[in-house]
Amino acid sequence: MTTPAERFVSQSADYLAGDYLPRIARCLAQLEEADVWWRPNEASNSIGNLILHLMGNARQWILSGVAGRPDDRRRQEEFDRRAPIPKAELLRRLDQTVAEVAAAIRAVGVDRLLEPRLIQGYDTTVLGAIYHVVEHFSMHTGQIILLAKARTGGDLGFYDVKHGIARPNWARSAEGVPLD
Repeated sequence: MTTPAERFVSQSADYLAGDYLPRIARCLAQLEEADVWWRPNEASNSIGNLILHLMGNARQWILSGVAGRPDDRRRQEEFDRRAPIPKAELLRRLDQTVAEVAAAIRAVGVDRLLEPRLIQGYDTTVLGAIYHVVEHFSMHTGQIILLAKARTGGDLGFYDVKHGIARPNWARSAEGVPLD
């Protein structure tokens, strides 16, 4: 039987790898290269900047803050970048980051969830760090979806609707197996 804490750890990794990453990948697949770096104005971020930001945040909070790797994040550079990175390279980097982060989350023993951490100046716990990254990823995935819809002018095809029931097209487990 799975405990709620074990389920939290597993579901957190699944959200990142099996829900948010495939949605971002679907967005990138439907965009032109220039669309990935388009920004509505200078006060807003491009999809490319948001992806760089997601990678930096997840690495800082999970790989460094939870797993103990060195913290080499340069946060402002995530937003300042204007030189495009090809979308295939961005997706490759994001996929690698999410795989590492999901593995690090899955490796967390439930007895460690309440261990204190100081990450980016915030007092938190291992559980708090995981929750932060999942929530943060969710928020920016929504922004990426909105920007992709604005650039394509159409439905991104996340769902198949049959007999009035919407079934997700994007969801995959961390192992790549479709989630039904």
